[in-house]
Amino acid sequence: MRKLIVVCGATATGKSGLALELARRAESLIISADSRQVYREFDIGTAKPTLSEQKLIPHYLIDVCAPTDTMTVADYQERAQALIEHPPAPPLSAPLPLNSTHTPLFLVGGTGLYIRAITRGMKIPRVAPQPELRSQLESISQGQLYTMLQQVDPIAGQKIHSHDKIRTIRALEVFYITGCPISAQQGENPPSYPILSIGLDCDSENITKRISQRTQQMIADGLVAEVERLCEKYGVDLPLLNTLGYQEIKQYLHGEISLSQAQDLIVIHTRQFAKRQRTWFRAYPEIEWFDANSPDLLDITWQRIQDFLVTKMQGSRE
Repeated sequence: MRKLIVVCGATATGKSGLALELARRAESLIISADSRQVYREFDIGTAKPTLSEQKLIPHYLIDVCAPTDTMTVADYQERAQALIEHPPAPPLSAPLPLNSTHTPLFLVGGTGLYIRAITRGMKIPRVAPQPELRSQLESISQGQLYTMLQQVDPIAGQKIHSHDKIRTIRALEVFYITGCPISAQQGENPPSYPILSIGLDCDSENITKRISQRTQQMIADGLVAEVERLCEKYGVDLPLLNTLGYQEIKQYLHGEISLSQAQDLIVIHTRQFAKRQRTWFRAYPEIEWFDANSPDLLDITWQRIQDFLVTKMQGSRE
């Protein structure tokens, strides 16, 4: 039976670097679980694995979507599940024994919904955003929208806060397109294969230091030029350019703040984002946590993986 190793945690905890070394030891591949790395041309600001790193170990679900398109959680889930069930043949330059079901695959990233979609088997209504319908719903007050939701889907109405207009509109959108309440289309269907979830964590002082160093390196690597090029090619209103790291540099390019101020803002906003990620992942008891600053992190996590594989192999024989 195929086995999955998840490496997750807040941004800047070293997930990608650790997973790369673990995957090399396992002679496996990495499936990215990052909601921005799926987009082409957004490289430096998303801390996307470099081409040399991708040559060491095959990475999948990176650069699979145009910046003008949208990768929904349902789209991601479908692609990732297909990769897990039928891993692609390795390139001739790096033969990996992926035909063996004893070889674990690695799911790596910090996008909690992506990881939950795979490890918990989230049931996601496959309803694409409907701009015309949404425009009509957005013209209605939240009070009226919420009353409509309670009438067509009282279960969703209990779960969605009365002031949450985004989720209210989404629930109504799904109902009007499918004729079925969103609550009846949700739930979980966990996969049958074994999963080991490894989480990386560190204290607030160290995470701030890591974020500061990474931000400084991104700017040194050409983040400003990347944002400038993307703005020229796609326009400043591209939604992805309003995300972490890109929005602040865009402000600098517009002359609103200095580059030093932009760098400081990226650190502040990234730290806030990391805190939210940490809160999200801490809600999942199946994640086993490891100190990102441990000098023996690679050996400790590799030993845990070995123990997991041996245990699951013995269990499958029984």
